[in-house]
Amino acid sequence: MAQQTIDGMLNYISGGMANLHGTFATSRATDALLEAGRQGIADLLNCQPQEVAFGQNMTSLAFAIARSLATFIHTGDEIVVTELDHRANVDPWVTLAKDCGAVVKFIPVNLETYTLELVQIDELITSNTKLVAVTMSSNVVGTVPPVEQIIARAKAVGAWVVLDAVHATPHYPIDFQKLGADILFCSAYKFFGPHLGIAVVSAGLFDKLPVYKLAPAPTYIPDKLETGTQNHEGIAGLLGALAFIETLGEGTTRPQRLRTAMQAIEVHEQAQAHRLESFLQELPQVRVYRAPADTRKTPTVAFTLENVNSREACAWFAEHYNLAIADGHFYASTLAEKLGIMAQGGWIRLGLAPYNTDQEIELFRTALLDFLKEGA
Repeated sequence: MAQQTIDGMLNYISGGMANLHGTFATSRATDALLEAGRQGIADLLNCQPQEVAFGQNMTSLAFAIARSLATFIHTGDEIVVTELDHRANVDPWVTLAKDCGAVVKFIPVNLETYTLELVQIDELITSNTKLVAVTMSSNVVGTVPPVEQIIARAKAVGAWVVLDAVHATPHYPIDFQKLGADILFCSAYKFFGPHLGIAVVSAGLFDKLPVYKLAPAPTYIPDKLETGTQNHEGIAGLLGALAFIETLGEGTTRPQRLRTAMQAIEVHEQAQAHRLESFLQELPQVRVYRAPADTRKTPTVAFTLENVNSREACAWFAEHYNLAIADGHFYASTLAEKLGIMAQGGWIRLGLAPYNTDQEIELFRTALLDFLKEGA
């Protein structure tokens, strides 16, 4: 979490936090805070402020929107998801299909390249398809699918497109308007902010979305999706996180600074990921789950160690080198099941960020070699 994030949250809380729509100063300040938060996300993702809604987390927002979309889904309709996705961008739509009698189709993943198989995309996305959900980057293997191709096919048959940008947003610039999707999700904690879910819903869909809400609550967008009292201090922290990202960019406007910052972040992280991946690929005891060099990827590197339980390895790294390395399926359980990796505790995953240094990569290198030597 960035220091600007912490400062923003503390300043809001200590300044007399209040709920919305009152006549007094602290309430008016909270009204302004929400508008500033929406504008901040609009500047980051190139969407309209009224298309931005906040919530508990991406998963909760996805289930809420799925429930609302049930009005438009009927028996025999088709919903398309992928085998590469985090289940948060699968199960809300699978549940929607089950409730409405729709058919679920999966875009398969190639188990050798860890990329989506799109050769039969026209057969998967048809005139019966009503919704297509796809990740903008795998949260385990880092693959960035060609979402533009998927969106184009979905739009050709009149289907809605849902993008899971939770893992993508921290790593490269995103342009919601240019993409032409209908719904995009991200989470502030992934880009140096607090735990706060964010949904971007195109105004055309958002206006007609019959959300579940309390009767007296607003009927206009985006407020109608924000049930209950929001995490106002979290939104203050979000603005701090965006301010931190701005410091890494250049330009005369915030959108320019945010976009150039994300471009700079991608360049830095790609260099670090290449160095890390090259080292891992040299070790015969290591299996790296990484798409080919010509496939765009985020700096998330997953691997397993031969005859080693992944959780035991991560515990060893934490105890002996104080390295915070995670293990498991990371809710990409479809991919985990297809690869059969849960018998050894799932993946070991290294996720790089702008603050990671060459020295930290070297420390991990030393730690892994030490671990392998000890186990020899």
